[in-house]
Amino acid sequence: MIDKTWASAADAVADIPDGASLAVGGFGLSGNPIALIEALLAQGTGELSIVSNNCGVDDWGLGILLNAKRIRKMTSSYVGENKEFERQFLSGELELELTPQGTLAEKLRAGGAGIAAFFTQTGVGTQVAEGGLPRRYDGAGGVAVASPVKDVRIFDVTGRPREYVLEEAIVTDFALVHAAKGDRHGNLVFNKAARNFNPLAAMAGRVCIAQVEELVEPGELDPDSIHLPGIYVHRVVEVGTGIEKRIERRTVSVAQSSARDLPEGA
Repeated sequence: MIDKTWASAADAVADIPDGASLAVGGFGLSGNPIALIEALLAQGTGELSIVSNNCGVDDWGLGILLNAKRIRKMTSSYVGENKEFERQFLSGELELELTPQGTLAEKLRAGGAGIAAFFTQTGVGTQVAEGGLPRRYDGAGGVAVASPVKDVRIFDVTGRPREYVLEEAIVTDFALVHAAKGDRHGNLVFNKAARNFNPLAAMAGRVCIAQVEELVEPGELDPDSIHLPGIYVHRVVEVGTGIEKRIERRTVSVAQSSARDLPEGA
């Protein structure tokens, strides 16, 4: 039996060096591997190049690494919830490769599947394909680094010729993901929305580290319920079901609010 469990999050991330590239699961604050992120912060690793849908918020998720200035580059599809991200990007402290969300998901999946690149219609006719999208500012309002021109070709896939842009796959040194359950072989089950980018990030990492709320023995997971097979996972850390989970913006409808104010039995 291959037992992939590690004693702690700190042990599991201890060999991640300065300058490493990471694929990190999560969407907003859902499914963030926060125990692994906090362990990485505590050990002082910096100059990181991170691929993740977004960068958390100012004080949670990947935002805590950003606030400590441990991130050199982000490859993301959405960055609108983090004021420090905006400040670092516009001041030239942070490089950003802004990528359409579906394209980012497929770049990670392709990397895990051994596919070097693929063509997609997304981004055709925009700076995504034509280049010039700011990746790093010079701190004075000018663009220091811009995105390159990408290969665009015409394919007749549906009987109607269309342009498609070439996108390269993403493979990273490490992946950090969060799952609801996992066994000692690394098979993972995700809970609802926390499934998001986690399986894709796991596939893209040469070394995948998974934090799981509940660790079970091999054979306890129904094979049909496994979302990610253990072949993609190299290290598993149990963090417990009491781990803190945050919500970016909690909203309650007027009807729900009124219902709570009604007298008992109403």
